[in-house]
Amino acid sequence: MRIILTIAQRELAAYFATPVASVFIVIFLVLQGAMTFNLGNFFDRGQADLNPFFTFIPWVFLLLIPAITMRLWAEERRLGTIELLLTLPITQGQAVIAKFLAAWAFCAIALALTFPFIISVNLLGNPDNGVIASGYVGCLLVAGAFLSIGSALSAATRNQVIAYVLAVAVCFVFAVASYPLVTDFLNRNTPILAEIARRIAVIDRFQAFTRGVVSVRDVTFFATFIGFWLFLNTVLVDQRKAD
Repeated sequence: MRIILTIAQRELAAYFATPVASVFIVIFLVLQGAMTFNLGNFFDRGQADLNPFFTFIPWVFLLLIPAITMRLWAEERRLGTIELLLTLPITQGQAVIAKFLAAWAFCAIALALTFPFIISVNLLGNPDNGVIASGYVGCLLVAGAFLSIGSALSAATRNQVIAYVLAVAVCFVFAVASYPLVTDFLNRNTPILAEIARRIAVIDRFQAFTRGVVSVRDVTFFATFIGFWLFLNTVLVDQRKAD
């Protein structure tokens, strides 16, 4: 575990060694602020809560998180440094987990910097801070789910643009899987797929957290979801490292 944390710390530091981290965080905060207070009609609603914030954040993640993950493995393969990384006294699984944890910690930092939103709603009213806290837990889990997808797809190609587009597309599928337009279409053709779509829908699971419900079932879903994609990530790294 110490090896994983050491590599994760090094990877996290690498984010802040370039302007990329600052640019990402600024764009994230500006987008979330604009959507929460403008598109979300925060002041017109007359309610001091962060429902607009939680409504839009999965879609902001959908666009921005693939920008983080697209370079995780694609850049290593393009530069030929993946062989160097894997010659270190670590397993491929440890390398995958370390990179994932670094990216997840980076997203957690970006989320933590939205604390002025929490202060604002508390100054304007008396929100349920327990619900806000569970919503943030849900945000972190959604970020982890999208990061695991993006990391696996980054390992599948050496082209960062392709990795980005694939990650956005696949994350979008899991985001809208339970939407009526999708499930109604599947019900008419393959009802079994409709039921599967409802079960794997990330947004549905996230919405429970925004209502203040933190269930073992939903946490287990996200843990299993992330674990599956990280396992796939490890398999792809193993298959592609010699390309």
